[in-house]
Order: sequence, then C-alpha cells, then structure tokens
Amino acid sequence: MNTNDNLENEKLPVDNSNVEDKDIRSTTPAENQSQEQLHSESTPEADNTDTHTTDDSSEVEVPAQPVVREDEDTVTGQGEGPEAPENAVIDYDLELHEQIEEDEEDAVEGAAAPTTDLSTLTVEEIVQKLRDLLASDAPERREVDEYKTQFFQRLRLETERQKAAFLADGGDEIDFITNETPIYSEGKELISEIKEKRARLFAEQEAEKEHNVEKKQLIIEKIKALTENQTGEDFNKVYQEFKDLQQQWNEIKLLPHAKVNELWKSYQYYVEKFYDLVRINNEFREYDFKKNYELKSELCEAAERLEEEPDVISAFHQLQKFHQEWREIGPVAMKDREIIWDRFKEASTVINKKYQQYFEDLKANENENLEKKTALCEKLEAIDYDKIKTFKDWKNKIKEVLDLQEEWRKIGQAPRKQNAKIFRRYRAACDFFFRNKNEFFRSMHDEMEENLQKKVALCERAEALKDSTDWQNTTQQMIDIQKEWKTIGIVPPKQSKITWERFRAACDYFFEQKKKQYSSRHDEEAKNLEEKRRIVKEIQSVDPAMGKDEGVKVVRKLMDEWYQIGFVPFKLKDKVYDELNAAVDAQFARLGVEKVDRELETFRLNVSDMAKAPHPQKQLFRERDRLMRQYERKKAELQTYENNIGFLSVSSKKGNNLIDNMHQKVDAIKSDIDLLIKKIEEIDKEI
Repeated sequence: MNTNDNLENEKLPVDNSNVEDKDIRSTTPAENQSQEQLHSESTPEADNTDTHTTDDSSEVEVPAQPVVREDEDTVTGQGEGPEAPENAVIDYDLELHEQIEEDEEDAVEGAAAPTTDLSTLTVEEIVQKLRDLLASDAPERREVDEYKTQFFQRLRLETERQKAAFLADGGDEIDFITNETPIYSEGKELISEIKEKRARLFAEQEAEKEHNVEKKQLIIEKIKALTENQTGEDFNKVYQEFKDLQQQWNEIKLLPHAKVNELWKSYQYYVEKFYDLVRINNEFREYDFKKNYELKSELCEAAERLEEEPDVISAFHQLQKFHQEWREIGPVAMKDREIIWDRFKEASTVINKKYQQYFEDLKANENENLEKKTALCEKLEAIDYDKIKTFKDWKNKIKEVLDLQEEWRKIGQAPRKQNAKIFRRYRAACDFFFRNKNEFFRSMHDEMEENLQKKVALCERAEALKDSTDWQNTTQQMIDIQKEWKTIGIVPPKQSKITWERFRAACDYFFEQKKKQYSSRHDEEAKNLEEKRRIVKEIQSVDPAMGKDEGVKVVRKLMDEWYQIGFVPFKLKDKVYDELNAAVDAQFARLGVEKVDRELETFRLNVSDMAKAPHPQKQLFRERDRLMRQYERKKAELQTYENNIGFLSVSSKKGNNLIDNMHQKVDAIKSDIDLLIKKIEEIDKEI
C-alpha cells in the first residue's frame, strides 16, 4: 500500500532490463522494444539510451545504466529516504555506465555463448530447428540468429567444398556455379518466412503497446477521479478500487519506450495525491507497512545471496529483476525506510562491482588472446615453402600446421574490434598453406599412381606366396617383398589404407601359418630328443656278456632305430650326435671292432643325418667333393713316399730304418685311402 508521506522512489543501482540473462548481444530498435518488458514502473531515466551500431549497420538502443554511489548520503529521486523533490531524476555515474555498456557489447562471445554447442549439428538438424521456430508462437531473435548463423556457415562450407571439388577436377574458378541442394533452399526459405513472421509479431506488439497506453491513461484518469470525488463514500470500497487499479497498472507491461516516463510520472503524481487526500485509517496503513517490510527484507536476503552465485552475468540480471520487484512493492514505515534501502543498496553495490570487474578481466583476457593469435599467424606466415620439397617434408609441415590450428581453437575470444581482422589474417595464412599443399600433391599425382601399381604388384606376389609350406625359402621371399614395399613412395590417399591392409593381410596369413607349423614341430623335436637319448642309454647298457657278433648286431639295430627318429632341436643336434658316437665307439671298442670299421660306422651316421636334412643332395655332393679332394691328396702323398723309397740307399743300417718308417707311412696312407673310398661309396649309395 502506498501513502503520500511514505511513497518510495529509491535510486536503483542498475536497471538494464532489456539485456537477457544469457545474451548480451545488441538488438535492433524494433527488436529492442519488442523484447524488453520495459518494467512499467522503471525509473524516469529509463529512456536515457545510447545508440550503437552492429556489424550489419543497424542501430540498436541500449538502456543507460544508473549506478549507486557508495559515498552518497542521500538518495536522489522520488521515494524513501530524505525528501526528494517531485519529478527528480536519478543521478548517473556516466563514466561507469559507459564502461559497463561497452563491456556488455564487447562480450558477445564470452557471456552470450549458447549453452548448446551448435557447431556439432548437421544442416538437417538446423533446418528442423528452423521449422520448429517458424511453427512457434513467437520465435526469439537470439535463437533465430544463432541457428541462422550456423545455417549460413554450413551453406558457405558446402559452397567451398563444391568449389574445391570443381577446381580439383580441372574447372576454372570463373565458371563455378553453386549447386544448391533442396535442404539449403528450404533453409533459406524458412529464414525468410521467420523474418516475415517476426515482422508481423512486431507490428502486433506495436499496436498492443499503443493500446496499453490508452489503458494506462484510463487508469490514471480513474485514480484521478478517486482523488477528486471524495464524497463520504465507504473507505473500504474506495481503497479496494484503488488497489484494483494498481493491480491493473502493474499487469500492463508492453509500452512504447518514449511514453514510459511520461505515464509513470503522471501515475506517481495521482497515487501520491490519493494518499494525500484519502483519510486512510492507521490499521490498514500499518498492515501495509508491515507486509511491504517483509517483502523488501526477502528481496534484501535474495540480493545478498547473489554474492555466492558463480555466474556473474546471471547474478547481475537476477539483481535487475529484484529491483523491478522492489519498485512494485509499496512503502514501509518511516523509521525503517532508510535502513532497509541501505541494506538493499549495499547488496546491489557488491554485485555491480563484480559485474564491472568481470568485464575488465574479460577485456584483459581478450587482449592476451589477441597476442597469442597474432603469434600463431606469424608462425603460419613464416613458413618457407622453398624448403618443403618431399612428401615427408609436407607430412611433417601439415602436422605442424594442424597443431597450430588446434592451438588456435583453444584460445578464447579476442577484442571485438580486432577479432574479425585477426581471424581473416589467420584464415588467409591457412588457405595459402593448403593451396600450396594441394598444388604439390596434384603435381605428384602421376608418381603416386605409379607407386600404387608397384604396391598392388607386391600385394599379388604376397598373396601368391601366402599358402606356401616351403617355410625357409618363402620366409626370405616375404622379407624381401616387405623391404621392397618400404622403398616405394606414397600412393593416392584414398587407396593407401586399402592397399596396405591387403598387403598386410597376405603377410600376416603366411607368418601365422608358419608359426603354427613351427609350434607343432618344436613339440615333435622335443619328443625325438627324448627318444634318441633313450637309445643312447640302451647302447651304453648293452650286456657285456654278449659275444662280438651278437653285441655288434644289437648295437647296429639300436643305431638304426636312432636314425629312424626325426629331427631334434637344432641347438642340441651336435650334442646328441656326439653322445651317440661316444656310446657306439665305446661299445665297438669293447667288442673288438677295428677302428676303421668304427670310423666307417660313424660316417654312416653322418650320411644318414645329411640325407634327412633340408636340401640333402646339396649337402651330400658337398661332402663327396670334400672326400674326393682328400682322396686326391692322399694319392699324391702316397706317390711321393713310393718315389722316395726308390731313391734311398740300403747300404747302411740308418738307411734301413728310414725305409722301414716310410713303409709304415705308406701302409697308413693306403689304409686312409681305402677308408675314403668306402666313405665315397656310402655317399654314392644315398645319392
């Protein structure tokens, strides 16, 4: 309830009611008027506006922001506190107002970023959202602008993609024409229809505003009539009628911006006059004061809690709503008036300072971001293209540029006035790099095609060998093919992965089969080793009581069994063979077998091993050649001794002794020759 001597008109710290909670973007004049509710009870200064120009050269109005001064002992304006002159205007801290207003306009990207990342949407999802906006009752400008921006970004990217493909196919840039798909045509049509719909809604709002002016003027006239026609009517009825008129006034929101103050002043004048003229009883008055005090205390508590709000922008806009609510609450008792207002003003000052500091910090960060982005541009512009001559050079440089681009994306917004300029510089440097890259790869197209044919041929060779079971030879061939693959340069990017996977599949298949084969082979060789060592032990334990013939027969039988067993692990081959020789030699010596026979028997063991080894013919011929060379040397040596014996004199005893020694050597050589002949015959049997 308002009274004449207690009517409030406190000075408000900030009133920026047409700035949305999450969007600080400037709007067009028409949009500004249609979006803001104007808070019919705003202060007379609400029409103090500054004009700004957006990127599309449309002028926008941003309400000036009144600011509380901490050093004020009195609150200028109408209302609670020391008496204020009628029609007094709220004082402004113009310097701070201009700073906050500029910060709000420059913080488009920092504070007005949409909560959803629209860059991830497909063009179909964006067009569907435009359909939804068209179907909605009142599409919001901010949301329309966000999706319109994303749509035209997609359209631009699609056009660039078509143009790049056209140029890559050998087309001339001057002949390029965009092939606009139906989804993009529909999107442009939807944007046009949304614009028309918003224009119609704006016209309707303007008409509604004018009609609301008439309504409020009629309310003023009715309040005026209540103040002039006090003829002893029942006070309760008059008071209730007055309260109803106040409620009707508060329910009317949309008004032409230019008429807000005029209507407000007139309304306040007759409200004050009503409280001056009406002899309101103390009971209603005290009840109103008490109720209003409780409501304003709650607003003070809510404003004080805003200090804990982490989102400074949200806290600021919530504070504006609290100020609007404060205006709509009636007066409190004179003794509480200044105290409650000072409390609310103090809480508001805290939020306003944080709000101002936020934009100062934001501007400092933006300047730092500008320096970082400028440094990245300088790195891109400093690339020496004369030194990038090979595929490897380009591959390394592409990675470096992509890393720089990733670093760019992590840097925040630069100052608004320089942001577009630094982005154009960055985009130009990137475009220049990738144009050079594309030209290089186009020039290397023929070479890549030739490399592709070479790699396809290697794939075919590997596929022809992958089922081979000649593990040793095929393994070497596969290794040679892989080495050759590494020497071939790059192939067209679209074929690189396909060709590599084909080649790797053939190689992997072969080596997997080999691995399985050798795994089972190793198990078999381990078993063979056990069997051969078992036979060696049996040879070593032949019954000593056996006669020569029977003992030799048993040993040879065991030897035949030993030779029938397959391969043993390669590293243990010589060791187990020596074990067998030692056991056989020991038994033959015990049984009285001649040394020559034992050596021949041992040689037969070697020949049997050669016959079972890989490439036996090759090893057997090599061994035969070695024995033939020994045979020829022995024959020559025998001939020398026989010739020398013929020249020696037999007249002395000394000469007779020398001749005897030479005859012994001749006999030993002949024995060696006989053994070599038998060994050669054994090899010939295997061959």
